[in-house]
Amino acid sequence: MKRTLIGSVAFLSGILIALAILISAAQYVPEINTWRGSKLWFAIFGAIDMESEQSLFLGVPFTAGLLLIVLGSIILAIEYFKKD
Repeated sequence: MKRTLIGSVAFLSGILIALAILISAAQYVPEINTWRGSKLWFAIFGAIDMESEQSLFLGVPFTAGLLLIVLGSIILAIEYFKKD
């Protein structure tokens, strides 16, 4: 039960982090004038070689949120298929 709770908290925390960043980037996209690749991914990750202040540069927290989602999913899957 303890691992299930840990997996659920990790999964839901990752979902909240990733969705918050995606929503904020989607709202910021119309204000971007210069970008490379997809506007949404540029708003989140940015580009170091483009000296543009038009990106949110939230790549590290977004990646951390995705890792929490994966980690929580793995923990929940292990607990679901675990045979006692």
